[in-house]
Amino acid sequence: MSKKILITGGAGFIGSHLVRLFVNKYPDYKIVNLDKLTYAGNLENLKDIESTANYSFVKGDIVDAQFINKLFSEHQFDGIIHLAAESHVDRSILNPLAFVETNVIGTLNLLNAAKEQWKGEENDKLFYHISTDEVYGSLGEEGFFTETTSYDPRSPYSASKASSDHFVRAYHHTYGIPVVVSNCSNNYGPNQFPEKLIPLCIHNIKSGKALPIYGDGKYTRDWLWVMDHAAAIDLIFHKGKIGETYNIGGHNEWKNIDLVHLLCDLTDKALNRPQGTARQLITFVKDRPGHDKRYAIDANKIKHELGFEPSITFETGLAQTIDWYLNNETWLGNITSGAYKAYYEQQYKNR
Repeated sequence: MSKKILITGGAGFIGSHLVRLFVNKYPDYKIVNLDKLTYAGNLENLKDIESTANYSFVKGDIVDAQFINKLFSEHQFDGIIHLAAESHVDRSILNPLAFVETNVIGTLNLLNAAKEQWKGEENDKLFYHISTDEVYGSLGEEGFFTETTSYDPRSPYSASKASSDHFVRAYHHTYGIPVVVSNCSNNYGPNQFPEKLIPLCIHNIKSGKALPIYGDGKYTRDWLWVMDHAAAIDLIFHKGKIGETYNIGGHNEWKNIDLVHLLCDLTDKALNRPQGTARQLITFVKDRPGHDKRYAIDANKIKHELGFEPSITFETGLAQTIDWYLNNETWLGNITSGAYKAYYEQQYKNR
């Protein structure tokens, strides 16, 4: 094997697509998938590659420093692509400390292990840290986040990610760890846990349940097809410049309410229901605290330096996403457990 790569959070939404891409595209790489298998981690996402010769799975928690050090000692990784994170803003409001533990302490454990293992041998090594556009705060009606936008996190989730970003860059400057960081916009596509807007709405439309929309529904997000994100990570990992940050966006801004309207119409069509049926399920609920008004990424740097552009239109990607969820009811049923239902009740029914 020419390289041994650790991908953390590889059983999750983005991680599973990235693991599959690397396993299939780079047969001479050994890909080790480390995941704690919390509610959002699901090995069903990777059943098609679980027996592939260059792939292995390790169950473990990045918060456990002793375990991480042992893992690094055993495998002698050449690269780390770090996706493992608590990632849902609503959950961070309910339990901020869990986000500090995983997103900050967990990242530090990985950095410390890499620092010790790579000491004096940093050439051809890479610590790639995946972050979010939410660290930049909230935009007004105009403007875009760039790689030099000042950090202004507004939620416990984004504050924990901002902290981890700072530690990654500090380890680069202080200890010489070779790092890259990317900040992405909202991802969508198959295998996403249904606490997020798009799969939540598809699931609820199919079941005839209310579609909970925060506030006035005019919060704006930039949406990125998950397979495009995986392709961008691949480019940055192999061609990105050490010490640099790359923003990954879809050039695809939508107000939440407009997105839900489109989602309703496409799902009605896929289910052969009369147009307008799903829109009747839309229910506005009390806004969440500290809700950022607008995110929008300027992705010109990765376009001009590495040649990345989104490969799919939003309407096509959304239609494919709807079809996937409607055709994978067993997958959805297996993960919408009693624990998820209790969380859903707490998050939306009491507002």
